[in-house]
Amino acid sequence: MTEFPEEEHRNNAARTGLSKSLLLKGMQCPKALYLARNPPDIDLPPQPDLEERYRIGHQVGALAQQLFPGGTEVPYEGLSVAEQVERTRALIGQGAPVIYEASFALDGIFVKADILVRRGEAWQIHEVKMGTSVKEVNLCDVAIQHYVLTRSGLPVERSFLVHVDNSYVRRGPIEVEKLFIAEEVTSEVPPRQEGLPELVAELRSVLRRADEPPIDIGPHCTDPYECEFIPWCWRHIPEDSVFSLSGRRADKFALYYDGFVHLDEVPPERLKDKQAFEARAALEHRDFVDPPRLRDFLESLWHPLCHLDFETFDTPIPPFDGARPYQKIPFQYSLHIEDEEGAEVSHCEYLAPPGADPRRELAERLLDDIPEEACILTYNQAFEKGVLRDLAAAFPDLAGAIEARLGNVRDLMVPFRSRAVYRWPMRGSYSIKKVLPALVPELSYEGMEVADGGMAMLAWHEMCRTDDPARRAEIRRALLDYCGLDTWAMVRILEVLRELARQGRKP
Repeated sequence: MTEFPEEEHRNNAARTGLSKSLLLKGMQCPKALYLARNPPDIDLPPQPDLEERYRIGHQVGALAQQLFPGGTEVPYEGLSVAEQVERTRALIGQGAPVIYEASFALDGIFVKADILVRRGEAWQIHEVKMGTSVKEVNLCDVAIQHYVLTRSGLPVERSFLVHVDNSYVRRGPIEVEKLFIAEEVTSEVPPRQEGLPELVAELRSVLRRADEPPIDIGPHCTDPYECEFIPWCWRHIPEDSVFSLSGRRADKFALYYDGFVHLDEVPPERLKDKQAFEARAALEHRDFVDPPRLRDFLESLWHPLCHLDFETFDTPIPPFDGARPYQKIPFQYSLHIEDEEGAEVSHCEYLAPPGADPRRELAERLLDDIPEEACILTYNQAFEKGVLRDLAAAFPDLAGAIEARLGNVRDLMVPFRSRAVYRWPMRGSYSIKKVLPALVPELSYEGMEVADGGMAMLAWHEMCRTDDPARRAEIRRALLDYCGLDTWAMVRILEVLRELARQGRKP
């Protein structure tokens, strides 16, 4: 159908209009911007954590508004872009001292400023972030806002990045002036506006393309954010590729850009140490064991032996007294206890009821379940030790008992990290999610409602929010199943290690 010129103009504007978030996406990768408007024909994996991040981000933004009370919000829901811009213009004309979510549009670029504060005849931008420091992408964010606001005729005097202070400790009601730090970034804005009109024109030309731009993969795929289109753009990368190499000693993108994609294409001299070891194992399907080192590890353990795993959550707004932003708050643990080698293993577990601070009850139960003289086996001891130290700091009367157990913590990751035991399906990783199927293939996390720590955190938040008893019971069961599998997996992995040490040969 032939379009009238006015309709063609409107449709073109709709195709090439840019919000601040889309501009930032395009700055990271123009191809990602194109794919956001023209989704590829592929089932992208779900991102359940994004909705939770938006929810928490909204809470942080609403709390930061208390730094400048008495403002008026320009809502996003229920208003068109034009209506939001007009509402903002009216508030400015009426002399509003503070505007939340102030909305502006310039040449098809739409932005919302978190907090706009009037200072005499000029204004200040206060952009709120839930992070704990100022990042380059945040500065670009403010620069875009400043660009649109000033060219819309608003005199902007100063710009600030408001972020969370992770040294703040909650004592009673949240003290917003202590929770947040406002860093002035006014001088950082002009350099990041240079070339912005040209960049906008370039991104609009990308959006007008009939096909996706030929942009190859690179470090930009995860910097500053992990792109949701990685499954699409990386679909040509085989499993045994240069990107399966662990560590940083091999520059994986340098290898890729030099034309080496599959491991068998890489010249041996381009790999060193662990990467060469991993490549050989993957290509030859070879497994390795170092019996003396493995026996040294096993001899460092003793009985009773308690396999311990925590599940935790964190949030930028400390939920309880004595907590810091983003502190790992334990809400669950699982223990599989072996009184002596070969004996039947017993199981203890704890999952806090939703709503209250779980730490005191969890700590007391844990101390009851773990004998003071027991060996405590973890998988990545730094995490469990961190949780235990925080519990000791929160409850001084329990600190002595907790610290006594801290000295007994050992790490089941050690023989895999040191390559005392290596199986090629691990592909350079020593996480339990890779080690378990390599050593105990009959156990798996696949198909579980909760299958990793991130999902456990999301499930906990949902369990705390829902009023549906049936759904709460489902989540509880899923959390218990997941955490229980983590420690049962450790039991089974240890059995395999003992058998390998007895055999004294390659697995």
